[in-house]
Amino acid sequence: MKKKLRVFWTQSYGILILGGLIALSVRWLFAEAYVTPSASMLPSLLVNDHIFVNKIVYGVRWPFSEKWLLRFSAPRLGDVIVFKYPRDPSSFFVKRIVGMPGDQISFEKGNLYINDVAVERKIPLGNRDFEQVDDRDLQLEGENLRKENFVHFLEVLNAKTHSILIQRGNVYDHFGPVTVPSEHYFVMGDHRNNSSDSRVWGFLPQNYILGRASFVWLSCHETLPVIHFLCSPWQVRWKRFFHKVD
Repeated sequence: MKKKLRVFWTQSYGILILGGLIALSVRWLFAEAYVTPSASMLPSLLVNDHIFVNKIVYGVRWPFSEKWLLRFSAPRLGDVIVFKYPRDPSSFFVKRIVGMPGDQISFEKGNLYINDVAVERKIPLGNRDFEQVDDRDLQLEGENLRKENFVHFLEVLNAKTHSILIQRGNVYDHFGPVTVPSEHYFVMGDHRNNSSDSRVWGFLPQNYILGRASFVWLSCHETLPVIHFLCSPWQVRWKRFFHKVD
């Protein structure tokens, strides 16, 4: 019997099964790949950015469950996270945490307020994220938009800066104030005029968070016409390889 087992695990079937178990374990515990399908996180994440998500940074869940087995740390203000969409948990969204449990959040004429204090914004002299944005990524509800139609800022959250976009002359006029309940978060897209986020569908339950976006491992302007989840080799954004997500 032992000899047969050794033969099984050293032959093709055993290697395939072992490889599959290792891949599933890595996906469950450590990291998983996702693709950003929309422009809601421009310019931090571009359309068709393939990102690796760190799943162990916050803890370990029971397999196929939203319950935690171990907790290592709590999500932090400013983290870019991937999570289950509260209105349809079979879908996955990527947004930035802009409100922690207990925070009062409001949004007025393009400005974010946390506990009645405006979040600091800076006008950048230059930024590689915005430089890599293509006019094709900026379409909003069929409008023919270009980069000059947007204002680019650096927003400061938790002593870290990240890029945001505001469309000129079309700011999100007013939202809030609302108070984030316990074990929930308030999330927003960095493309503030083109993001379905907590302003639309409400607070994000903590247990729906899958992990923190880590880096871009592949990116392209367009995918293949038939196999839509594969990048066209002629449309690869070479400068995005191993781009860190801030």
